[in-house]
Amino acid sequence: MVILIALVVVVILMVVAASKFNVHPFLSLLLAGIVMGFVGGLGKTEIITTLTDGFGKTLGSIGIIIAFGTIIGAYLEKSGGAMTLANWVIKVIGAKRSVLAMNLTGFIVCIPVYCDSGFIILSSLNKAISKKSKIPLVTLGVALAAGLFATHVFVPPTPGPLAATAALDADLGLVILLGILVAIPVALVGKFWGEYIGRRSVTSSTQAVNNEDANTQFEDLGTNPENAKNDLSEKSEIGETSETGEPQASRLTLPGARMSFAPIVVPIILIALKSIGSYPTHPLGVGTVASFIDFIGNPVVALFIGVALAFPLKPKGIKDTHSSWVGAGLQQAGVIILITGAGGAFGAILRATGIGDFIGSSFADLDLGLLLPFIIAAILKTAQGSSTVAIITTAAIIAPILESFGLDSSMGRALAVLAIGAGSMTVSHINDSYFWVVAQFTEMDTPTALKSQTVSTLIQGLAGIAIIMVLGWVLV
Repeated sequence: MVILIALVVVVILMVVAASKFNVHPFLSLLLAGIVMGFVGGLGKTEIITTLTDGFGKTLGSIGIIIAFGTIIGAYLEKSGGAMTLANWVIKVIGAKRSVLAMNLTGFIVCIPVYCDSGFIILSSLNKAISKKSKIPLVTLGVALAAGLFATHVFVPPTPGPLAATAALDADLGLVILLGILVAIPVALVGKFWGEYIGRRSVTSSTQAVNNEDANTQFEDLGTNPENAKNDLSEKSEIGETSETGEPQASRLTLPGARMSFAPIVVPIILIALKSIGSYPTHPLGVGTVASFIDFIGNPVVALFIGVALAFPLKPKGIKDTHSSWVGAGLQQAGVIILITGAGGAFGAILRATGIGDFIGSSFADLDLGLLLPFIIAAILKTAQGSSTVAIITTAAIIAPILESFGLDSSMGRALAVLAIGAGSMTVSHINDSYFWVVAQFTEMDTPTALKSQTVSTLIQGLAGIAIIMVLGWVLV
């Protein structure tokens, strides 16, 4: 009981440190691990060894994957490939269904691109559609934000669900397949809410949030804080001239749709094929072809192929080199990788203290199942703002107790990852950088943003856990 109380106190202190004193999650997670190690009776040498081993093992499994994912995202952002995806979706679905088109665009773009960055990239398109179609900007903004957020918390290789997949030792291909299955209706729920709130006389052109207030909120992991501040302060849009005088990607020829889709779709297909081929029935056989698919479907190899497919996106008429674009992706990946490793170290300490066995035996009679990871992640998200930190921290707490809640199977672990993702959506408000991005680029004041964006994330999170619970009853 002392260890459990200590865990609750430590988590609360982590939330306060992040939200009130801006202590970086990397430091707070490592400090929390050290404190829990001493409270749990571990020796000084054992604490250090467990901490470093947990950090290293976590990064050994997903560090390279996170790096590859951010490189792909950087190429889509800088080349205008994300805008190509948006234009393609609108063309296929039709301008009359622009709200659905922006919702689906966000869904696709955010698989490799962080939701904050994705919204900034597509905001100019949102405004153009609103002006032409007379659809309220708040409707298009909430629909786009909902699509982005759904894949941000449910579908790897986004770092949050990817880190949870590693922490819970879940099958990555299964998480991707089930994550897409859950993310589609969750995204649509946000789209419907955007349409509803747009019809309820919510102004689409209210006074923008004061830039200085918004800038102080950029603490979430989805956006590089300095870049986000520059984007907000300059209100830059696709097509403007860069600081060096060089035109942005959209002034050049945009890459084709096939070329833009390839870095996203091909790795997902390869990873999914590997998971299918690994089923006990061996549906793809056991010969050379199956062995080859098993190799290229490994997440590291599949994402490496995705990076290679992203290289042709870089236009020939710009001075930037491939090295600078890759470097931009790696710079964004660095913070994510370190926090993910710190989360793994914290989880390793918790496992070493045996707290998982105590929590499992204490809460087993309550039969919370998938609700427990959802509740923990929702509390952390609402309290400190970052979905990624909420996911990583919850995964570290939940990993040792999966067996006690009947979630130790391959399907159970995958659904637990998704339950954490659903909790990490609930809710986005003033302590979340994504809230300010949506508010600023959709020209909403704070009360309007709370009524639209915050309520949307609440409904999405509840819809997500409801769908996951149904899948749990059917599949586990």
